[in-house]
Amino acid sequence: MTPVVHLLLLPLLCSIAAGTDLEEKTGPFQNIQLDVPEGTPVPYALYQFRVESPGVNGFQLKGDGRNDIKISKDGWLFLEEPLDWSHEQHFIVEVEALEDGKIVLDPVTVTINVMDVNNNAPVFSQSSYVAMVRENSSPGEPFTQVFASDQDDPNTPNAHLRYSLVSQLPNKHNVLLFQIDPETGEISTTEQGKQMLKARDGIQYDKGEEQNTETLKRKFDEYCTPQRVPYELNPFFTCVEKAEMRRRNIDPLEDPDFTLLVRVQDLGGFSETALSGNTRVHIVVEQNLWRNPGPLTIPENFKESYPLVIAKVQSNDPNALYELVQKEREVNFPFQIRDNGEIVVTEELDREKKDMYILVVFAKDFKGTQVDPPMEIQVLVKDVNDNMPKCEKEESVFELQENEPVGSPIGDLIAHDADEEGTLNSELTYTIVSQEPTPNVFSIDHTGKIQSLRLLQRKEQQLYNLVVRVSDSDFSADCKVVIKVIDVNNELPLFEKTDYGSHTLAEDIEVGHTVLNISATDADDPDSGSSLIQFHIAAGDDDGVFTVETDGKGVGHLVVAKPLDFESSPTYNLKIEARNPEPLMKGLEYGSESTASVFFTVTDVDEVPEFSMDIEDVTVSENVTKGSVLFTVEAKDPEGKEIGFKLDGDSHGWLEIDSTGEIKTKANLDRETTESLDLTITAFEKENPEKFSEHVVRVTLLDVNDNSPQLVDNYAFICMENNKPVKLEAKDIDSEPFSYPLKFNFTHGKKSHNWELQKVDAKSALLILKKMPDEGKTFSVPITVTDNQGMGVPHSVDVEVCKCTELGHCYRDPGRFTSILGMGPTVGILASILAFCLIAFIVVNKRNKKKNKKTLNNEEERDSMM
Repeated sequence: MTPVVHLLLLPLLCSIAAGTDLEEKTGPFQNIQLDVPEGTPVPYALYQFRVESPGVNGFQLKGDGRNDIKISKDGWLFLEEPLDWSHEQHFIVEVEALEDGKIVLDPVTVTINVMDVNNNAPVFSQSSYVAMVRENSSPGEPFTQVFASDQDDPNTPNAHLRYSLVSQLPNKHNVLLFQIDPETGEISTTEQGKQMLKARDGIQYDKGEEQNTETLKRKFDEYCTPQRVPYELNPFFTCVEKAEMRRRNIDPLEDPDFTLLVRVQDLGGFSETALSGNTRVHIVVEQNLWRNPGPLTIPENFKESYPLVIAKVQSNDPNALYELVQKEREVNFPFQIRDNGEIVVTEELDREKKDMYILVVFAKDFKGTQVDPPMEIQVLVKDVNDNMPKCEKEESVFELQENEPVGSPIGDLIAHDADEEGTLNSELTYTIVSQEPTPNVFSIDHTGKIQSLRLLQRKEQQLYNLVVRVSDSDFSADCKVVIKVIDVNNELPLFEKTDYGSHTLAEDIEVGHTVLNISATDADDPDSGSSLIQFHIAAGDDDGVFTVETDGKGVGHLVVAKPLDFESSPTYNLKIEARNPEPLMKGLEYGSESTASVFFTVTDVDEVPEFSMDIEDVTVSENVTKGSVLFTVEAKDPEGKEIGFKLDGDSHGWLEIDSTGEIKTKANLDRETTESLDLTITAFEKENPEKFSEHVVRVTLLDVNDNSPQLVDNYAFICMENNKPVKLEAKDIDSEPFSYPLKFNFTHGKKSHNWELQKVDAKSALLILKKMPDEGKTFSVPITVTDNQGMGVPHSVDVEVCKCTELGHCYRDPGRFTSILGMGPTVGILASILAFCLIAFIVVNKRNKKKNKKTLNNEEERDSMM
């Protein structure tokens, strides 16, 4: 009979709950997992085991925790002592059913997992911490760290700790100067802390100076007038000495600058039931000797003995070595740094060459490791008024029309000063020093703007010479100014003739050719804007075929700017205007006398045919059907004459062209023969074939799968002494994707009992003989090779299995040649034998003839002697 086990899981109660319904499970005993919170009050019932077997009258436990875990005779598993997770996390016991003290059933394994309860508060590793922080420390860069631990389960929130800063003492300005990383406990300064943290005042010592009383006395004498009072009786010295001793021997616990109260909480600090711990961090602020002395300002051209000390830096490491480089990495670097941190400039500086330098100072130990962060010091070169104003032009020339209103602007005199812009050193003032031949005719303002003070008449004076003095705060320069009074544009430009008649132009005249010269005159003042003549084509040339070139002196050259085309424009009726760049006098307008006309007739020229197509590349499939039209060329003769076509470049004779320009196939195309054709198409006049033009079109053939893979060799042999696989190679002259990779299979499509195919690469496979025959034999193995598209044909591979010589060649008995070798080799051997026999027959026949001839000659000689 299979026993039935009833399992009862009770809630967390201090005693057994009477009358609780049981969850019944039938079947064999199973392993049981129980989760029990630590510290559960006892007695506490875990399970009840009941076996539906009349013989079972007791239970017993084996395994761990039997002092804490008990089982009653009626099968109740219960706690006798509270569990503690920190001492034991798991208990494994076995429950055995007894009948009169004997084990009658297989034991059940019960695993009791002790669940952690948050009953341990986090504790800091120290009740108080001490730390040192330097002035100007970077925000977020840790200078110390606190650490706490929790004995609860680290894999649960019970041991998830979070740090926080409770208070900062002192905090007079209600500004936190420190911050703590809530996860790591790292303490660093805030942005306000970087700015506000200050160390206690103290004496600064140079590199190599000992921090003792003698050094302090020497420094005291440097700042204070030496007195006859002994140092120990001088209250000022003793005050400084005590302060310095206190600073050097400061005890962070007894005399901290700041004290932080830090709290740590478990449960991530997000629960009201979180447990917490506290500690104090006593902080002393140290002097940060590594201070940036910049920005530095140095006057340019400073007259002093060089090298000149301009600043000094001091590392926090008294044994630091200093290195100075220029950030811009320019060739000239007039700065150095000494062993004691003094930065010197080695020569005079020139602001006009470079107005700012950025020095980078490194402090390193003897191994080259940086002991302080790199420091960038800005050096500004202060401007000195060492540059005179300069006139932009040696002589500035301006023009003014006569009768212009008083105050009319004449022009702006431009001058420059190389000193720093926006300072008094480069602020310029303008003053007219002299005006000839008449004074007080012109004025100039602070920007250099020149204006007239009265009406000017050209007949009174045509030219004025001025000297303008341009000054800065210390220097000045004189600029020459010439003002020309020009005539009012009261005269119109007049053409030499207003009608230049009719002219004939050949259609093929060259671009740039001058077809007509025109001229006009203007009675205004010579060499002024009023007399300068410019020509413009006003009408009759919408396409811009012509243009007028001129030097401004009244002569224009009508030039062909674009090719002429009789078919589109056989005539041109041009209207050309002559104009001045200066505006005409009020009330005066340009008339017909300032406009000329000319008529051109374009004569037709027999031009070559023109292609009206832009086809340069054509792609067709190689299997296009015979007679298909690949493309059509379009051409026409400008004069409308009948044209013909000719096709060159098809060396295979695959294509033809008809009279309409259609290019067709007259034979099958083959990409494997030629991948592309460069066709030259000629269009010519049938009446005059010398008039022709050519157009080149490349025809590219696209591959199709029209070639099956072929075996490179259909014969192979295998030595009986060394059964090496036969490598089969095949090739496919198609291109991808119609060729490789190739597949090798047995033609019948099934596995072979005696042969195996194994792929090597995209072009080859191994044919492996599984079982060696007892004697030499030739096998004909049917193989099908297919390309990447599955196209292929069967092949027969003759494989001869033979005994081999030491050189690895088949050894064959002469009588077995015909039976052993395949048809190809057999025919070859027979042909060789017949050729050998024929040669032997010819040689023997020649020898017999020679012998017979010699015998005949001997007989004739003997007969003559007889």
